[in-house]
Amino acid sequence: MNQEVQVVKLSGIINTTNSLELRENITHLVDSGAKIVLVDCQEVTFMDSSALGSLVLAFKTLRAAGTKLFLCSINEQVRILFELTGMDSVFEIFTNQDEFHAAILSRS
Repeated sequence: MNQEVQVVKLSGIINTTNSLELRENITHLVDSGAKIVLVDCQEVTFMDSSALGSLVLAFKTLRAAGTKLFLCSINEQVRILFELTGMDSVFEIFTNQDEFHAAILSRS
């Protein structure tokens, strides 16, 4: 199962400048055969609405291809952004990679 899980580690500021690249990087993982994509936000210092929009578009693209997208290790600012937009109910968000792996392994 681990071969089917691809981890994307984000860092720094995710905004209009790099959000399109983020979406493209995530959606290209479908071509690699990934069945599950985990976006690790541990090193993200700031995320704006354009980054959130890119994640939503990537989520829709992956879902259409039968691939699941999860998030982990979001900071307080990112958590608030997701809560204010209601996206916390769309994305499954884990505290960290260990929690993600424990939850995913228990489902199989």
